[in-house]
Amino acid sequence: MEHALSLFVRSIFADNMIFAYFLGMCSYLAVSKNVKTSAGLGVAVTFVLVVTLPVNYLLQTLVLEPLHLEYLSFILFIAVIAAIVQLVEMVVEKYSPSLYASLGIFLPLIAVNCAIMGGSLFMQQRIGLPAVDAKAITSLLDAFMYALGSGMGWFLAIVCLAGIREKMEYNDVPKPLQGLGITFITVGLMAMAFMCFSGLEI
Repeated sequence: MEHALSLFVRSIFADNMIFAYFLGMCSYLAVSKNVKTSAGLGVAVTFVLVVTLPVNYLLQTLVLEPLHLEYLSFILFIAVIAAIVQLVEMVVEKYSPSLYASLGIFLPLIAVNCAIMGGSLFMQQRIGLPAVDAKAITSLLDAFMYALGSGMGWFLAIVCLAGIREKMEYNDVPKPLQGLGITFITVGLMAMAFMCFSGLEI
């Protein structure tokens, strides 16, 4: 349990998908203009990670490795992610049409969000690590906590940036830096701040 908790905390702060690996930047930059919309996308990404990563862990350990079919992992991981994203899209459209409209094309594009696929591929790499390694994934609980932490880290990153961008609307930003210019600078400063957690251990 202690190892799973360590994975959870590390994946939020030290191994943040945005600030450590820069995965999922397309939707991160495009949707982070409004806190409410950003929070909706963050929850959707977290849910998809929490469902797909443990399923892909079971596929990897119970099917692919025993049958020596590891070369099919990429295709199977994508199929699982696409199926879960389709389910999320239908649920959001039914129960929150306003959020569905505000997210637009970026909701179905969660299927190709590299943070989602990156989580599954990082999980696959970490299965083979020694159990004493802080990054090792040795059980379904580890996979679940890693997925939850990665999703929470992505959620935290996009909501924080959205809050900053909303505040910047009322600031006198120099004209050459308005728009994506000041956003890139902000993301860079946030990434530098998150580097403080790089040596975090539990």
